[in-house]
Amino acid sequence: MTTDALADLVRLTLRRHAMLAGGERVLVAVSGGADSVALLAVLLVLVPVLSLELHVVHVDHQLRTESAADAVFVEQLGRRLGVPVVVERVRVAPGSSLEAAARAARYGALEAVRGRLGATRIALGHTADDQAETVLMRMLEGSGVRGLAAIPPVRGAIIRPLVETRRRDVEAALRAAGLPWIEDPTNRDPKFLRNRIRHEVLPLLASFQGDVVPALVRTAALAREAITAVDALAAHELRRLVTVEADGALTLSLAALHALPSSIAPEVLRQAAARLGGTAPLRAWAHRGLTRMVAVPPARRPFRLGGVVVEISADRVRLGRATPSPLGSRTLVAPGRVELLEINRTLAAAVVDAEGYRVPLDRVVAAFDADLVPMPLTIRARRRGDRLVTVDRAERRLKTLLIAAKIPRWERTRVPVIEAGGGILWVAGIRRAGLASITPATRRILELELR
Repeated sequence: MTTDALADLVRLTLRRHAMLAGGERVLVAVSGGADSVALLAVLLVLVPVLSLELHVVHVDHQLRTESAADAVFVEQLGRRLGVPVVVERVRVAPGSSLEAAARAARYGALEAVRGRLGATRIALGHTADDQAETVLMRMLEGSGVRGLAAIPPVRGAIIRPLVETRRRDVEAALRAAGLPWIEDPTNRDPKFLRNRIRHEVLPLLASFQGDVVPALVRTAALAREAITAVDALAAHELRRLVTVEADGALTLSLAALHALPSSIAPEVLRQAAARLGGTAPLRAWAHRGLTRMVAVPPARRPFRLGGVVVEISADRVRLGRATPSPLGSRTLVAPGRVELLEINRTLAAAVVDAEGYRVPLDRVVAAFDADLVPMPLTIRARRRGDRLVTVDRAERRLKTLLIAAKIPRWERTRVPVIEAGGGILWVAGIRRAGLASITPATRRILELELR
């Protein structure tokens, strides 16, 4: 296998997955290992064919004493091949998974360099063998179909031109070209699950079944086809069901989500969270959490997904990056009006003659005996323990009224409560109190309207 022959295989992959159209500035991530060195060599063969501009970036995680030597190796390789090299040194945040933290730091550095250089693509050196290993890892973790789809050939700006190429062919091409590479000692450390699968599990399976890598790669491809269909259907349902609130939050009908196939509803929520900038990885815990949110009965507690809070109340599902601001207090003298900017509404107060007046049936309008309402009016949010005296002189808790009116939990501090002389006059749009009721003796009407 030569680099030219490998380039022919890679060119088919590029076309099959629409990775490159030609004329792009491509950032090639080179660790110094065989896969990434071969990736660079192959793309160099394709430079005149696809009119590519290549830049190499090496991310030094500074986790090994020899990592500085790796950076020097990549810089020397770049000079030998005539490709500019950028070395990015990162600090890996401590945590439960060093591998995951290093990956997050690496991808962050690659994206930062892409932005600085104006590159349209980031090419990574994952091979078909990496794909097979990932499928086995996901199976052992109990992943669903999305997990079995494993490594996507294309994800945003990231492309993986070697994803259909075997590691043995990569190494053979490098030996034929006389190109050196670095063997990372951590690639044989058995404490990492991937290494145990690579060096122990796959050889064991091969002793029973022969080379299983192609079958595992096909499994990933079939799973990805299924996930592509699910994503398309979920995107359609999200467009159909979503409401964008004034504060930028997204809300959906829980009943409408329940009417969807059980595999689609969680994906609708996942896409909604991504639309708000949610950055949580697509892991099993995230899928389980979203599935619980749309279960029957639904989860009572909010669920956090990459900076986005998902919560359910009153048959509504809300996704937002922050809790809606409660309504602030202000005063109003009739006639007059006040803007309620938190909820994009206006409360207007008018005083009209009672003769011939008909009480409106619209819930956003309430009428009172103007001479029995002390001024000024106070408009405020609900407070703990608030009670309203009804027309039949019964006391009702505001919380009970709002729940009965199916006001979602996150909106209950945003419903205008109009108070006069220390008593609640009207819960706007929900219920009026029995205070200042209109009678045959009423001469002037105070009309309040929430516009």
